[in-house]
Amino acid sequence: MFKIRSFNWRVVVATVTLGATALLAACGGGGDASADAAAPTEVATDYTQGVITGFGSVIVGGVRYDDANALVSDDDDNRRDRSLLKLGMVVQVDGSAVDRALGTARALRIRFGSEVLGPVGTIDTAAATVEVLGQTVLVTTSTVFDESLAGGLAAITTGDVLEVHGILDPANSRIVATRIELEDSALAYRLRGVISALDTTAKTFRIGDELISYSGLLSADILPSLLVNGQVVRVLLQTTQVNGAWVATRLVPGVRLIDGSLPDAHVEGVITSFTSTSQFAVNGLAVDASNAAFPDGRDAIALGARVEVTGTVTDGVLVATKVEVEDRRDNGRRALELHGALSNLDTAAKTFALRGVTVWYGGTVLWKDGTEASLANGQSIEAKGVLSADRTRLEALLIDFE
Repeated sequence: MFKIRSFNWRVVVATVTLGATALLAACGGGGDASADAAAPTEVATDYTQGVITGFGSVIVGGVRYDDANALVSDDDDNRRDRSLLKLGMVVQVDGSAVDRALGTARALRIRFGSEVLGPVGTIDTAAATVEVLGQTVLVTTSTVFDESLAGGLAAITTGDVLEVHGILDPANSRIVATRIELEDSALAYRLRGVISALDTTAKTFRIGDELISYSGLLSADILPSLLVNGQVVRVLLQTTQVNGAWVATRLVPGVRLIDGSLPDAHVEGVITSFTSTSQFAVNGLAVDASNAAFPDGRDAIALGARVEVTGTVTDGVLVATKVEVEDRRDNGRRALELHGALSNLDTAAKTFALRGVTVWYGGTVLWKDGTEASLANGQSIEAKGVLSADRTRLEALLIDFE
């Protein structure tokens, strides 16, 4: 998945036994709605939907996208600063053609958004789940926790307000978390999920167990196709319930679709509908896998399975050339990669900061073009590794001096 100059990165991850705790600085629900660049005029030829697994520039789906001139926006189409992009966020990238030899491309547009932002209810550490705004959130070995949540799941308490980035898994009635942040200044709550118990007279519906009222929305502002049981929607909510219901202030489609046709596409997500191993949907996107290769076999291709699909897009349909089962890649552990100038070097604690992420180098590290003694603030390096046990920092397996 990651291009290394002279050795196999998967072998390094597989053969070094480390804990898994990692990372980064918070994004939260707010942020400056500024933009880095003007709207691009170049037509994209590559589409990627997946988790940010590194920086230098932005690494998604194993490709390093130069984001210097990318238009960055959130799910509400607000222009945002690229500094808000964090490890573990799920993004959509429209890019230039990928140089497969180098694993690089230019990002033209990057769009990000969370699955749920709201208060914490029940916490089940044994099941590795937390209830956020009434939705079950599954924490995995690849879930990134913001540094404010040192201790990971154990640091969360009932009543906290969390923002969860991840993948909606309707088949299992849950959200698979890829990043969790503490948000103590939310002016509104957000939720992506499946409509049920629709009552057009009372103007209410449920997402999971939560009752939502849309009575305050103008009919002209709601697409008729949205108000259907089973439809995936994204809803913005007031932070206080009224008569036991959350009050919607905005209701929009919740499926991230691909427009038109593209010669290159890579989508990571959950199988959300299933007809056969040749015809299914990932994150709501129709997939034609009739002529695809299945390097991990077809037995795990089923409703709710996490997969990575590579192929092309024809009239909005992802025509797969390869379908991989994500949980069988690297034993479910996600490799992370950072490039940049290090800072906050602490030789006693054996840590430094890189691209807003705390990196620990006290374990078994492969050093290239330098040694531990070569580390210095301002030094440009590449660090690869996995999450620590509480998933709030990166534990380095490789440090390469650039």
